Amino acid sequence: MPKIKTRRAVAKRFRLTANGKLKRNHAFAGHIFTKKSAKRKRNLRKSEITSPNDAPRIKRMLGLR
Repeated sequence: MPKIKTRRAVAKRFRLTANGKLKRNHAFAGHIFTKKSAKRKRNLRKSEITSPNDAPRIKRMLGLR
Protein backbone atom coordinates (compact mmCIF):
# COMPACT_ATOMS: atom_id res chain seq x y z
CA MET A 1 0.00 0.00 0.00
CA PRO A 2 1.54 3.34 -0.99
CA LYS A 3 1.94 6.24 1.41
CA ILE A 4 -0.81 8.87 1.43
CA LYS A 5 0.39 12.14 -0.07
CA THR A 6 -0.32 15.38 1.76
CA ARG A 7 -2.43 17.96 -0.06
CA ARG A 8 -0.03 20.88 0.05
CA ALA A 9 -2.72 23.56 -0.22
CA VAL A 10 -4.36 22.19 2.94
CA ALA A 11 -1.02 21.85 4.77
CA LYS A 12 -0.36 25.56 4.25
CA ARG A 13 -3.73 26.59 5.68
CA PHE A 14 -4.16 24.36 8.75
CA ARG A 15 -1.99 23.56 11.78
CA LEU A 16 -2.49 20.76 14.27
CA THR A 17 -2.72 21.77 17.94
CA ALA A 18 -1.24 19.75 20.81
CA ASN A 19 -4.66 18.23 21.52
CA GLY A 20 -5.13 17.13 17.91
CA LYS A 21 -7.54 19.89 16.88
CA LEU A 22 -7.07 21.91 13.71
CA LYS A 23 -6.27 25.63 13.83
CA ARG A 24 -7.00 27.96 10.92
CA ASN A 25 -6.86 31.64 10.05
CA HIS A 26 -9.88 33.66 8.99
CA ALA A 27 -10.74 34.35 5.38
CA PHE A 28 -11.52 37.87 4.05
CA ALA A 29 -8.51 39.41 5.80
CA GLY A 30 -6.35 40.15 2.76
CA HIS A 31 -7.49 43.47 1.31
CA ILE A 32 -10.34 46.03 1.00
CA PHE A 33 -10.10 47.10 4.63
CA THR A 34 -11.77 50.49 4.25
CA LYS A 35 -15.28 49.06 4.37
CA LYS A 36 -14.55 46.73 7.30
CA SER A 37 -14.99 47.99 10.85
CA ALA A 38 -12.08 48.05 13.29
CA LYS A 39 -13.75 45.35 15.39
CA ARG A 40 -14.18 43.09 12.37
CA LYS A 41 -10.54 43.56 11.26
CA ARG A 42 -9.30 42.88 14.80
CA ASN A 43 -11.29 39.64 14.99
CA LEU A 44 -10.07 38.52 11.56
CA ARG A 45 -6.47 38.66 12.86
CA LYS A 46 -7.16 35.92 15.40
CA SER A 47 -6.97 32.24 14.54
CA GLU A 48 -9.80 29.82 15.21
CA ILE A 49 -10.35 26.11 15.77
CA THR A 50 -11.84 24.38 12.73
CA SER A 51 -15.38 23.04 12.98
CA PRO A 52 -15.48 19.46 14.33
CA ASN A 53 -17.63 18.52 11.32
CA ASP A 54 -14.84 19.46 8.90
CA ALA A 55 -11.93 18.10 10.96
CA PRO A 56 -11.98 14.43 9.80
CA ARG A 57 -11.98 15.44 6.13
CA ILE A 58 -9.13 17.93 6.60
CA LYS A 59 -7.09 15.44 8.63
CA ARG A 60 -7.48 12.93 5.79
CA MET A 61 -6.20 15.56 3.33
CA LEU A 62 -3.22 16.19 5.62
CA GLY A 63 -2.35 12.50 5.46
CA LEU A 64 -3.41 11.83 9.06
CA ARG A 65 -5.82 9.07 9.90
